[in-house]
Amino acid sequence: MTLKYFILVICLTQLFMPQAYAQNWREFANTSRYEKANLELKLQTKANNRVVFMGNSITENWMAFRPEFFTDRNYINRGIGGQTTSQMLLRFRPDVIDLKPEVVVILAGTNDLAGNTGYTSEETIIGNIKSMAELAHANGIKVVISSILPAIEYLWRPGLEPAPKIISINTALKAYTQENNFIYLDYFSAMADDKGGLKVPDYTTANDLVHPNLAGYLVMEKLAEKAIKKAFQ
Repeated sequence: MTLKYFILVICLTQLFMPQAYAQNWREFANTSRYEKANLELKLQTKANNRVVFMGNSITENWMAFRPEFFTDRNYINRGIGGQTTSQMLLRFRPDVIDLKPEVVVILAGTNDLAGNTGYTSEETIIGNIKSMAELAHANGIKVVISSILPAIEYLWRPGLEPAPKIISINTALKAYTQENNFIYLDYFSAMADDKGGLKVPDYTTANDLVHPNLAGYLVMEKLAEKAIKKAFQ
């Protein structure tokens, strides 16, 4: 699938979706957000054991809670809040491929389900994540695909009840990683309550329900480190 194809899909989505739920996809694509930082990284002569974390606000906020997780290692955070899988795919080359990491950790799908750029089918969400994984693999990068984090509600998009869709997508992503010898990073099983949401107050706050708190990120770190170690084997 080409870049022009994904731009066309997003434009058509914007044309036919209810405008009350539409966001300006160009604003949230932010393909140049990390341009300066990426240039500095590419100028470095040594990039051994580099890992790029590609994601949305869950990945981006990780830096605020635990900057040492990234600065004490050769881990690069490339999260942008609000982004859907289509928008992440648009910037996947400059923010992942061109940095020549050993491993990429892909965490995506929350904002698609929330309808940040209009309705996105489960098939499209899964397809976009697969496209990122296959692009990385084709460039010699080891792939770790994270589950979508648990959620029973998106407070900025009430009434969607995302938990069953999250479970369905995660099941498909896990099967895909097994079929293609990629690594599945199961945040969901470790952090979900009995209703399929993030545990409150264990891993998120009652007025958030989507983004982890410090304890949540510590759980994610342990699981991520284990998955990355496996990828390097």
